Amino acid sequence: MRVLVIGGGIAGTATALGLHKAGFDVAVSEAHPDTAEDIGAFLTLASNGMRALAQLGATDAVTAVGFPLTSLRLLDSRGAEVTHVPLAGADDPALRYRCVRRGELNAALQGEALRRGIRLRHGARLVSVTDGPDAVTARFADGSTATADLLVGADGLRSTVRRLLLPGARPVHAGQRVYYGYTATASAAGTGPEGAITMVRGSGAAFGYAVSPAGEGYWFARVAGEPSAPGASAVPATALRGQLLPLLREDATPAAGLVEASADAIMVTDATELPLGTAWHTGRVLLVGDSAHAASPATGQGASMALEDAVVLAKALRDLPGPEAAFAAYERHRRPRVEHNITVSGGLSRGTRAPSTPAPATARPAGPDESLVRQLDWDTPLPAAPPEPN
Repeated sequence: MRVLVIGGGIAGTATALGLHKAGFDVAVSEAHPDTAEDIGAFLTLASNGMRALAQLGATDAVTAVGFPLTSLRLLDSRGAEVTHVPLAGADDPALRYRCVRRGELNAALQGEALRRGIRLRHGARLVSVTDGPDAVTARFADGSTATADLLVGADGLRSTVRRLLLPGARPVHAGQRVYYGYTATASAAGTGPEGAITMVRGSGAAFGYAVSPAGEGYWFARVAGEPSAPGASAVPATALRGQLLPLLREDATPAAGLVEASADAIMVTDATELPLGTAWHTGRVLLVGDSAHAASPATGQGASMALEDAVVLAKALRDLPGPEAAFAAYERHRRPRVEHNITVSGGLSRGTRAPSTPAPATARPAGPDESLVRQLDWDTPLPAAPPEPN
């Protein structure tokens, strides 16, 4: 079976790794000309995402970049530590949370895909999809086409695949703007122990940061507000700092110092999500990752959920009799989990969940989710439907 994946980011490349491992003929088409999409932003891979990577055989590729996180701290507005607990997977190097720049993660996954012989084409901007009874054909802006048995849309929040085939499914604002920044001087700011991700219970913003072993600081701030005006992505870093610092200086925490030290390495985006119940597949086309179930970034689970998708989809196509059955099983297994994340994350962004309480996907759970472990285990067949909860 030939599968064409549209999108060479985290979701798309991981999906290609899974499908290739399952024995499918897979190719990836990516609109960007290189791997450095969003090189200035960073993300956190949680233990569930790292577990999915392990099933894809991609742990070594990813642990070669970024740095591990082993504990979660919460500070109050005076900078006092309220709690400090281990993160899930802290005792297992393969499952530890990991802080990594998005562009470096993209490059690591794409490098692994190329190493395995997966075809990856950059600069291929999709313009149309023809979904026929026997095959699906993608047409690109340069006039080229690609035909396959199945097409997987993994092209993110602003998915072209979703817009072409499911035009009624549109992202909505989740109530916040999110700032990201980076500083090389965080170690001088009294920012806490190595390996900790720190959440700050501030007055005017939800703030979090992590410090690398080299003393580099990675931070984010979530601020309530309406969607950004057109062209906001081009706002100079000095103006973005000016928007944040009055909010952060209300509190005696490291937040303002980290932002002040960030020079030009600041960007802003809107917290955005897809409505619950958004369709995921039609005919020979299926959506994965943010294309299907984007959530606001409050729980920090977007990349990890996409990695889970990659494993479950590959197993569904491997284990179920035909694409229709596989797509339906994939959706039955994945939808409850990812829509729970959309709900929890959206509640945090809109302030309907107390910002002082770490989200369930961020805090250390009591133990591994055994049903998820079975679902992701490569050698455990995927049933047509998940077991009924007890």
